[in-house]
Amino acid sequence: MEQWLVLLLVKLTVAASLASILSRSSKFLGLLLREERSLIERIQLGLGISGFCAASATVRLVTQFYPADLSLEGSLVAGIIGGYVSGLLTGVLASVPSMIRGEFLSMPLYAAVGVLGGLLRDLARDPEEIWKFSPFLDLSVYRLVRYPADRQRSAYHLAILATILLAELLRGMVRQFFGANQIFTLYPAASHWYVTLARYLTTVFATAIPIKVWNSARNERLLESKERLLTQARLAALSSQINPHFLFNTLNTLSSLIRTNPEEARKVVYKLSSILRRLLRKHENFSPLREELSFIEDYLSIEQQRFGEKLKVQKNIDPATLDLQVPAMVLQPVVENSLKHGLAGKVDGGVLTIESRIVDGRLRLLIADDGIGIEPSRLETLLDQGGIGMRNVNERLKVLFGDKYRLAVHSHPGEGTRTEVDLPVSAPVLP
Repeated sequence: MEQWLVLLLVKLTVAASLASILSRSSKFLGLLLREERSLIERIQLGLGISGFCAASATVRLVTQFYPADLSLEGSLVAGIIGGYVSGLLTGVLASVPSMIRGEFLSMPLYAAVGVLGGLLRDLARDPEEIWKFSPFLDLSVYRLVRYPADRQRSAYHLAILATILLAELLRGMVRQFFGANQIFTLYPAASHWYVTLARYLTTVFATAIPIKVWNSARNERLLESKERLLTQARLAALSSQINPHFLFNTLNTLSSLIRTNPEEARKVVYKLSSILRRLLRKHENFSPLREELSFIEDYLSIEQQRFGEKLKVQKNIDPATLDLQVPAMVLQPVVENSLKHGLAGKVDGGVLTIESRIVDGRLRLLIADDGIGIEPSRLETLLDQGGIGMRNVNERLKVLFGDKYRLAVHSHPGEGTRTEVDLPVSAPVLP
């Protein structure tokens, strides 16, 4: 009799393996995530489960590997998760190999079990209760007694457990009254009590294991989805911090020009409106370097009004880099930092240098100035605790690229500052 106990344990392993394989399908996981499904989606869910059940029955018939057959358990699971349509369809299709072999009561039994599963789904107050099912009787009974507020859920879980046991009882009764050739069962006709107990427990766990495996896959997918939404919200928050920061400094320049040179102020307003229109139109995390440089040119034309002839701009742009994707609004805060903290404090002005090139298959961006430089004590914490512009640039690059980027700031007091941004040539696509 010990060999039957081993076969029952092997059956649980097969149930876990088949459930894990099916959970790797993105289409199947998408169906599991939707509790409200159309008729087509319920049919698709039934086809997915029935395909594996029919394959397991075929393996059992061809190779005599008896623990492979999970048709009864699969039909019940399909009904519990997908409802009547999925359960009935799975019961019918999963029984086809057995019917061909002459086990003619397989289809009525499996179809009935699938419908029973659909009935259980209808009894659920909340579909999420299905995924919280526990196969342990003592735990359900304990919760029923200990937590009055959750008694309805505990009673529902006990109903699922009773239905699974009923399905196994029906299979045993069909075998007893109609013969072993009419239905497949994985146990001898005359068995000890502990084998009978193990048979019922195996059916319970072979039904519960796919539910638990798929629930784990669902939770993982939901967690990934929430992480993507969190990343997008984080990027949006960082961008919203950068844009007002830029706008604030630009308006300060404009307010000064209005008093001293109204004509130039009108030109600045035109440039500012052009920049704001571009910001309002842009919702992507990435844009071609060409557009970012055009944005910087508009920004510098505004800052030129404040610096006058003291500000000189040098550009060394590799044409091969113009169409490469870079994070939107990643250069402007760096340029602003050079102007505000580097060149603004230099009496005779200075030179701002912007370069782009491809080095070792990566995009290298350089913004340099020959201004007053940054004190070593402030330079050490510039990217983590410094001004809002550089800190947010570093944070956005970290969110978008992880550890696949490099942002380095080199500076010596009285000599100027160099900021290097090293990025992958192919920008990642944020989900």
